[in-house]
Amino acid sequence: MATRTTAAMSCLGYVLLAAAALLAEAAGDPATKIGVCHGRVGSNLPAPEAATALLRQNGITKARLFLPDPAVLPAFAAAGIDLTVGVPNENLTYLSSSGPDGALQWLRSNGLATGPVAARLRYLVVGNEVLYNNRFYAPHLVPAMRNLHAALAALGLGGAVMVSSAHASSVLATSYPPSAGAFDGAALDVLRAMLRFLADTGAPFMLNAYPFISHVSDPANVPLDYALSTGGAAAPVRDGALVYTSLFDATVDAVAAALEREGFGGVAVAVTETGWPTAGHPAATPQNAAVYNGGVAERAARGAGTLRRPGTPVEVFLFDLYDEDGKPGAEIERHFGIFRADGNKAYDISFI
Repeated sequence: MATRTTAAMSCLGYVLLAAAALLAEAAGDPATKIGVCHGRVGSNLPAPEAATALLRQNGITKARLFLPDPAVLPAFAAAGIDLTVGVPNENLTYLSSSGPDGALQWLRSNGLATGPVAARLRYLVVGNEVLYNNRFYAPHLVPAMRNLHAALAALGLGGAVMVSSAHASSVLATSYPPSAGAFDGAALDVLRAMLRFLADTGAPFMLNAYPFISHVSDPANVPLDYALSTGGAAAPVRDGALVYTSLFDATVDAVAAALEREGFGGVAVAVTETGWPTAGHPAATPQNAAVYNGGVAERAARGAGTLRRPGTPVEVFLFDLYDEDGKPGAEIERHFGIFRADGNKAYDISFI
């Protein structure tokens, strides 16, 4: 894969990333503002208007919704919240087979085509972790993305709304050390077509990253301080001249290395979910959540890059706005909320 063409593409990619970083610094890139995911699988969630007020009171101007919720979209848009909206996995077969016209109809029927919602729409996240646990939809993923992109262009939104897809960190077959990052070979047939689409449209590669889960799954090799990204890891990861004390940085850089390995070094990495729970496990405490989420918010506010891409801010969405008591699975799944239902913070954290 290390052909002259690939090397040239990779060099061009680095130039584009550097240029993007300079423009971001000059223009106040949205990547330097933290976003928050708003899951809706709960029985006691506040009204969308209350959630909107909470976001604005805390200086949060970006939100990710996992589906085009008609109760939430108008309230958030009216308040000037930039919207990242999920396209559910179960919609992918229709969107891949119905062409741009079908995608246009989908956008219209979900209230995303016109008005204040369209004006605040920034990303469509087409499918969530399809290559991790929904392989049935994998062949439909890139065609659906292309059709939605064409439909957005027909609406005059092609330059304002980017189309991508969110991946679990397991999309990597190798992540240690970060410079050895490589994608899972079983997913490459889909990923290579997707990476070409992302490079052609300027959209980022979207990653859901949870250092908490890495720590809980392998505490011997992923110590708590390394997962929390405190900067004081007792056993940092040495990767050539780079020394990682943050699993967040290491994970993003492993994806960046994997992108470069495939010849797409100019594709940015956005973290569309990351967070730390407050209950359900000994490491899931409000104190640890404050350290991790607070650190992520702080790095976003100052436009921090990573060791591999120090001049490129990483756009991040924290999970989750509120606890979701209706989520299935382990107990931790219901305790990622940054705010309580009454609007008070679950722990001390600043977003600006």
